Amino acid sequence: MNDLVSIITPSYNTSNFIGQTIQSVLNQTYNNWEMIIIDDCSTDNTDMVVKKYLNDKRIFFFVNEKNQGAAISRNKALKMAKGRWIAFLDSDDLWDKQKLERQIQFMESHNYYFSYTNYCEIDENNEILNPLITGPRFINKRRMFQYCWPGCLTVMYDSKKVGLIQIKNLKKNNDYALWLKISQHVNCYLLDSTLASYRKRTGSISNHSKLKLIRYHYYLFRKGENKNAIISSLLTLQNLFFGLVKKIKYK
Repeated sequence: MNDLVSIITPSYNTSNFIGQTIQSVLNQTYNNWEMIIIDDCSTDNTDMVVKKYLNDKRIFFFVNEKNQGAAISRNKALKMAKGRWIAFLDSDDLWDKQKLERQIQFMESHNYYFSYTNYCEIDENNEILNPLITGPRFINKRRMFQYCWPGCLTVMYDSKKVGLIQIKNLKKNNDYALWLKISQHVNCYLLDSTLASYRKRTGSISNHSKLKLIRYHYYLFRKGENKNAIISSLLTLQNLFFGLVKKIKYK
């Protein structure tokens, strides 16, 4: 357990939270990591908060020349990543201090190349809203197309096995687009422990109207996966159905 972990963190206007996010990485029991933060032209003082942590040489901070969205920021960070293990942590979410150590142990002991964990939901004041969000123990390519089961902040994959992944510039579901690409190479497995906290914020894109969210799912398959209109529509309907399954069975 000595391979480098590259942590991919896109940021945009999260000055109130990104310090806590970085601190949750600094608190990790697994120390061989690099954190690549790509800021998408924040209009608050996100940059001032991040600069306080740049004395740690494992943290790298870059600012886009113009606002381009999370998909482009993730693509840039993935190209820069030097680690065997690729992990994702958005700039307002948190990790348990043993997250990296336990997930790498899980993957190495079972020869897994793609995994995710349970997580909880918290509000802007770190109060727990939902203590457990989980998913299927095994996800192959077919099942990944059913729904975005893994939470972005919990995913890790082996870049030696998977290679460099790049996705289309999607406004929403760009993390799901990554999982669809990775699942074409390897299966995904659940580490059944709650090791991360997802922050639900007012004004988040995930709180948009149901019609907009349906449209984003359609664009994911139509543009992100280059499916025709009929297949994209059917996959979107399938996503809606399994979204209900997740709420009933896995929350």
